[in-house]
Amino acid sequence: MDVHNVHERVLAAPAEEVGALIDTLSSPKDRLWPHRAWPAMVFDRPLGVGASGGHGPVRYTVAAYVPGASVRFAFRGPRGFHGFHEFAVHAVDEERTVLRHVLAMDARGPARVSWPLVFRPLHDALLEDALDRAESALTGTVREPSRWSPYVRLLRTSIRLARMLR
Repeated sequence: MDVHNVHERVLAAPAEEVGALIDTLSSPKDRLWPHRAWPAMVFDRPLGVGASGGHGPVRYTVAAYVPGASVRFAFRGPRGFHGFHEFAVHAVDEERTVLRHVLAMDARGPARVSWPLVFRPLHDALLEDALDRAESALTGTVREPSRWSPYVRLLRTSIRLARMLR
């Protein structure tokens, strides 16, 4: 895989509580995905193997799901995204857990340009917002809230303007 992107955070909570956040993905009670600031994660049915959907222009299918532990999504779009992304829980000890997101893919065709210029900066910002949301859901606070770069703000503004002009 020519793209390997990892975001993770050590959370002051036991693995069971962190895993429960994964189980809420795409549900009306989603406590992990930052759907207020980003396109919501939506599936054609509840989270489970075979569920199909995505967020914004990114399309995927649930390829593997272990409740309370991990979920893996296989990409179906955009064109040129070949691989997966996943959330997984890794216990550090009884009171601390790592929540990790991994994206591993081969970028082909148009994705060789769109991934580094558009999707990666937006993906990185979205994932840090998701980790902030997880930390807040579990502890009631976020020690170091993520901040969008000027480039991410420019991309988001450009996307909004393009939608308005349609």
